[in-house]
Amino acid sequence: MSGESNLGTLLENMKPDMREGAFVFLTSSDAFSEAVQKEAVMVFRELEGMTIIVRQELARTICEGVQPQWAMITLTVHSDLSAVGFLAAITERLAKAGISVNPVSAFYHDHLFVPWEKRDKAMKVLHSFGK
Repeated sequence: MSGESNLGTLLENMKPDMREGAFVFLTSSDAFSEAVQKEAVMVFRELEGMTIIVRQELARTICEGVQPQWAMITLTVHSDLSAVGFLAAITERLAKAGISVNPVSAFYHDHLFVPWEKRDKAMKVLHSFGK
């Protein structure tokens, strides 16, 4: 099942949805436990180690210290993995608003992780595409 690839349609119909709670990026040169990986919203293996994105509450049980908090915004339109320019258009507008973003693409949707304190501003920027 392929998703939408027309850039105009994607931008008009992305319907951003902010997940509840804060998320944290963690990394380790060793693998995280299977139980932690099951709770993660993302697991990625790089040459330097494993990166996971987990809810803040879980992160507190894994590591000590304050970790930057991120809001997770899902673009609910089913985007085609081959769509051209979708994330580029979004990240450009967020950058102009002074908002950093860590995008994660999955099979059905794109997910944006924005700084926790800028989450409401990011939602306003994203909603402006549909106007």
